[in-house]
Amino acid sequence: MNSPRHENGPRGELSAPEADDVTVPAARGPRPGGPGPAERPDAGGDVGPLAATVERLRREVREAQSASDGRALIEMAKGVLVGKLGCGPAEAARQLAILAEQSGTTVLGLSVEIINEASRDRVSELAAEFLERAATDGDDTDGSAAVRLRAAESGLLSASDAQAVATALLENALAPLGAHGVVIWLAGADSSLTLAGQAGFTEDEALRWRYVPPEVATCARLALVERGPAFVSRLSDSGMPSIGRRRHPHGGRIAVPAGTGGRIHGVLEVCWPQPLAPQPPRIIRQIEALAELCAHTLEDPTGAGTPSVPGRTPHAAVAELTSLADHLHDPALVLTPILGPAGGLTDFRVHHANDHFTDPAGRPRSAVGGSTFLEAYPLAAEDNGLFEKLERVYATGESFQTRRMTLTAFIDDVPLTAVADASITRHGTALLLIWRIEDETARLASLLQHAQRLGRIGGFEENFTTGEITWNGQLFSLYGLPAGASPVPLEALPAHAHPDDITSISRFLRTLMHYRREASVAFRLQRPDGVTRHIRIVAEPVQDADGSLFAVRGAYQDISAQHWTEVALAATRDQLAYTEAESAERSRLALQLQHAIMPPAPAPLDAPGIRIGVRYRPAESQALIGGDWYDSVVLPNGQVLLCVGDVAGHGIEAATGMVVLRNALRGLAVTGAGPAQLLTWLNAVAHHLTSDLTATAVCGIFDPERRVLRWARAGHLPPILVRGARATAFPLTKGLLLGAVPNAEYEEEEVQLEPEDTVLMYTDGLVERRDTSMMDSLTQLLGLAQRESPSLESRLDRLLTHSRSDTDDDTCLVGVQVR
Repeated sequence: MNSPRHENGPRGELSAPEADDVTVPAARGPRPGGPGPAERPDAGGDVGPLAATVERLRREVREAQSASDGRALIEMAKGVLVGKLGCGPAEAARQLAILAEQSGTTVLGLSVEIINEASRDRVSELAAEFLERAATDGDDTDGSAAVRLRAAESGLLSASDAQAVATALLENALAPLGAHGVVIWLAGADSSLTLAGQAGFTEDEALRWRYVPPEVATCARLALVERGPAFVSRLSDSGMPSIGRRRHPHGGRIAVPAGTGGRIHGVLEVCWPQPLAPQPPRIIRQIEALAELCAHTLEDPTGAGTPSVPGRTPHAAVAELTSLADHLHDPALVLTPILGPAGGLTDFRVHHANDHFTDPAGRPRSAVGGSTFLEAYPLAAEDNGLFEKLERVYATGESFQTRRMTLTAFIDDVPLTAVADASITRHGTALLLIWRIEDETARLASLLQHAQRLGRIGGFEENFTTGEITWNGQLFSLYGLPAGASPVPLEALPAHAHPDDITSISRFLRTLMHYRREASVAFRLQRPDGVTRHIRIVAEPVQDADGSLFAVRGAYQDISAQHWTEVALAATRDQLAYTEAESAERSRLALQLQHAIMPPAPAPLDAPGIRIGVRYRPAESQALIGGDWYDSVVLPNGQVLLCVGDVAGHGIEAATGMVVLRNALRGLAVTGAGPAQLLTWLNAVAHHLTSDLTATAVCGIFDPERRVLRWARAGHLPPILVRGARATAFPLTKGLLLGAVPNAEYEEEEVQLEPEDTVLMYTDGLVERRDTSMMDSLTQLLGLAQRESPSLESRLDRLLTHSRSDTDDDTCLVGVQVR
């Protein structure tokens, strides 16, 4: 045998004993002369020496067990050398010591490598994987992972049950990692967990956690559901319940599924007393290897390696499942696992298909039975995830059910698809897949029943030869009769209808039975409970081969909701027509009132020292008739009153409010007061003498002798002065809109005008736009106003024509040209 190669240099010493150092503590009997004082039961009640003795004996037992495990591995390696070298046990021991010294490792570590090399089993593969990754990652340079695996395996082989397995795992492999407890959970078919074995916890703690329901979210449950390692760094932060939490509330947990061949039998949970930092990959791999070692024990909870039921073999269990599938009325398949070279699940064999099996492609049972599942249904691994569901049920034992899953099969490379309800359960090592392909006829019948219920439609058929009348359940409900009542024949229909509808029903029956043509009628059905329903009946005659009337079939429909909707709609139409007529009349009156006071195109006005032009454009929609107004009056003192205003709102209210303010301002102006005082009085009129009237206005008084314009504004846009080729806006003086508050003050300004100056006064309908601010619109108006015009009228026409307003509001424009 060639010597093992060690390319990583010397390795660290292991704590396990070497070949020549393995000793078993001598048995201790009573000392001559009887037990000492500390050993006597009546030694004065001092239990301190007795406790120390018990602890010493326990320590010696553990050391003896550790020595026994190490010695067993060394003796096994000696046996390998005896077989390979053909020498005796003494020579094999000497060669083992020489090789260990030359390689710079311990005898126990070298023994484990020799065993791994010779056995080539799963533990050897895991150990080789650890060593290979350790050489790359730079960890586990002393090969302790492989030693712990072999020592743990030795403990597992000598363990009598899962409890002993947990003890062996903790002492041989996990205690060196700092763990204080080990729990082996047995997984149930419903994803519940049963405590199979534990080490490091009290009996009371184990008794409280003997069973964990599937609804409890523990670390072990998480590993079972995710089918992978679960890590909890600190129990107090996770909020998870866990065994040992009372004693170590801040401890960490690592849980790894324990399974073989793609099937999970349970979970190995390792517990630390302190918070656990993320572990390096080598530690996780070691725990996974230990979980795989104890998976065979979980297959047989007794640990004896025999079936749990005497005489019951896996083949017998599959045979029983096959018999069960044959007694089902739904299509069913019995699937057995196919394992790959590495022991992992790769596919399922279709072991059996029952007599009711229906394939989406119409293939016979013989075409599917005996093949693999992915061969029969290749899209199950991609489209609907059915194969993933099979894997999960096989791994965890948790059943799966779903409705309307798509199944696709191929025949001559043509995909054929069916929709089915599927159910998957695990029985021993086999799966039972039941699916029920949806019956299109039954589904359409169900849809028809729902449609009849939602549409309140009841069907009937009356046979005149036998006198038999057939009603569906909905028709009994329409008539207000119990399901067991006698159906009402067509000839008795007038007795159940409103008297005013008897003539229509008689015409319907004559057309149907005498002329033998399809007919329909709407009538009021008077039910026995006093309720009247509006019903429409449609029927057709059925004739035999001789042309005689054989039967009548048809349907009733409750149209009460439609009838009352039509009645309400007719009333709404009448109300709408009345409202439209009233609105049109109000708009006509408002328009007449507006035109009577301010015609749309008044003639130019001449006043002392000025020429006045007016343009008025009403809203395009008559429903938006507004309250824009203007006025120019020569006062008794020779001065001229100029004003423009806009009443808020539209319609007859705005038009009448405009008349009130316009006439009030005319009457107040004869007092000779200035514009600010006039607006103050006009505000009092709007607030006290009208109902909820608000308005904006600009008021000016022109003195023709001095060519001075005094003006004030009440929430209105300022006038524009056009002088030569320049147009400027008057300043924004202080002034609230009219009618807002009972007392308001207004500022008055004076403007010295020159010959040929033009003052423009307007309402916001000339410039207001939805997408532009008022200041930007005013700037555009100034640019348009300063263009040269041959006359005042042409200037006003151009401003009105090129107005960019888009609010469809009234527009009033007044131009005053100084002579």
